[in-house]
Amino acid sequence: MSSQESSILVQDAIGLLQQLITIPSFSKEEDGTAALLEQFLQSRQVPVKRHLNNVWARNKHFDPAKPSVLLNSHHDTVKPNKAYTLDPFQPLVK
Repeated sequence: MSSQESSILVQDAIGLLQQLITIPSFSKEEDGTAALLEQFLQSRQVPVKRHLNNVWARNKHFDPAKPSVLLNSHHDTVKPNKAYTLDPFQPLVK
């Protein structure tokens, strides 16, 4: 992978994270972030599956005859409290 390709992937990841931060996704209310993750993968031609708010994809080299590793991540968040000094839905890069 070239450094330019790597840089594009980094920027895509940062952009996705910034978008995720702007969407309230409290426990059992993750439909907005699930939709964003699904769209993000689809826009990059990654075959994606979704059930309720669970989103998953397989590596393009996936082979069911080989051992697999499942990477799992939550995209729900806790509700902000009144003591926050910054808007928790405003992504800041410092």
